[in-house]
Amino acid sequence: MGIIKTKNLVFEYIRRDEDGNVEGIKRAVDNVSLDVEAGEFIAVLGHNGSGKSTFAKHLNSILLPTEGTVWIDGNDTLQEENTWKIRQTAGMVFQNPDNQIIATVVEEDVGFGPENIGVPTEEIWQRTADSLKAVGMYAYREMSPNKLSGGQKQRVSIAGIVAMRPKCIILDEPTAMLDPRGRQDVLKTLQALNRLEHVTIVLITHHMEEVIQADKIFVMDQGQVAMQGTPREIFSQVEQLRGLRMDVPQAALLAYELRKAGLEIPSGILTGEELVEVLCRLY
Repeated sequence: MGIIKTKNLVFEYIRRDEDGNVEGIKRAVDNVSLDVEAGEFIAVLGHNGSGKSTFAKHLNSILLPTEGTVWIDGNDTLQEENTWKIRQTAGMVFQNPDNQIIATVVEEDVGFGPENIGVPTEEIWQRTADSLKAVGMYAYREMSPNKLSGGQKQRVSIAGIVAMRPKCIILDEPTAMLDPRGRQDVLKTLQALNRLEHVTIVLITHHMEEVIQADKIFVMDQGQVAMQGTPREIFSQVEQLRGLRMDVPQAALLAYELRKAGLEIPSGILTGEELVEVLCRLY
């Protein structure tokens, strides 16, 4: 069993009237089964309303299944006694970093999580320093978070999770409110944590360019997994992605259009560099 495993996961939102009577039921996640191995970088894509954020909230017990099962590092999320272990194993980073930053000094904010789980004081400071270095924010440790950019705040939020030493970090559209530079900084941080610290990353996003380096991609639509595979496998299926109201990375789209025009361009192109290399060989 991988670090994350779901089997026939279903989640339904129930709408009630003022008297508590059920007015309607919306199935947001519909029979999702997947397996994520420790150390993988996984991306979950989907248009707004596809169910990807609802799915993400099941990975550290914010939501519990209506039907089916979710295991995090072998622990069933439906068993209440596992909640503490699950939230230590799988940390969550949300879209707006201001919702997670609570202290007036960066290093105090990062140390808040370890303090709450009873880590000794000396180790808290060591973890804080190590985590800030890991995300490239150690030089800002004595600053107020209010003076940081959006990308820097998001990296502090990630450091706060890293300081708790989780095996897995789930990020629910962490770059949605950031400018391109802030987005790039956060992505580099995630890739470094994955490669160097072997932290399992689950990135929920609708930005195609962010997931080119992922090990595996799951595309959700109407609460179900509509596609899954490596980035090359997924982004070579341009028409299917368009049918799911999804974009395609610029280089992959250009390669697709050139191939349609009759050029001998191989499928699976992901970056501009790869496309330039192919064109140089052809001409």
